Amino acid sequence: MNSTQTALDALSAPSSSVRLQAALAVGSQADPGTADVLVARCAVEPDFFVRDMLTWALTRLPADVTVPKLLAELRSGRAQARSQALHTLSKIGDAAAWPAITRSLLHDPDDEVARSAWRAAVVLVPAGERERLAADLAEQLGRGDRSVRLSLSRALVALGDVVEPALRTALASRDPAVQAHARATERLLRDPDAAFDEAQRIVALGPERAC
Repeated sequence: MNSTQTALDALSAPSSSVRLQAALAVGSQADPGTADVLVARCAVEPDFFVRDMLTWALTRLPADVTVPKLLAELRSGRAQARSQALHTLSKIGDAAAWPAITRSLLHDPDDEVARSAWRAAVVLVPAGERERLAADLAEQLGRGDRSVRLSLSRALVALGDVVEPALRTALASRDPAVQAHARATERLLRDPDAAFDEAQRIVALGPERAC
């Protein structure tokens, strides 16, 4: 049995440390023939660090091999398969993947899938689609817990000034959660180094007490 097959077999070992080393070994060998196994393992791997190493291994392979396989995963019924494929596509950065970042993925009911879609979208979006993407993302202001809101704010801020019209619309919302999230995002847009908690504090206290 060759070393590549040994490493591939070890990707399903009980120990996460063994799987991590196996993913490192497979990525180091950069054999395009391992793509199917790596993609399949991403869908079921329970350990975050191993998944990240699997993504790294996939980025070492030719994009024309990996991207079509990852795009197929976006139609999976398994949330982790969709999420990890989106994450890997964002790391590869192949613009050909942009049409696959659909509205249904951006609004996926699973928070982790949606967050991965937001990150991938801001990496892959063509210049002419940035305003439309900003409006689409801004529709979800007020969604989820702090980590989800922070991910959405960061995605919007990454798009730059094109998000301002969408934020103005959100600021006029009757939903207090949407308004607060929009204000916090606007604060981050003006000062990208500001902590999200600080932006939330300013929103909560109001401009007079925050001074």
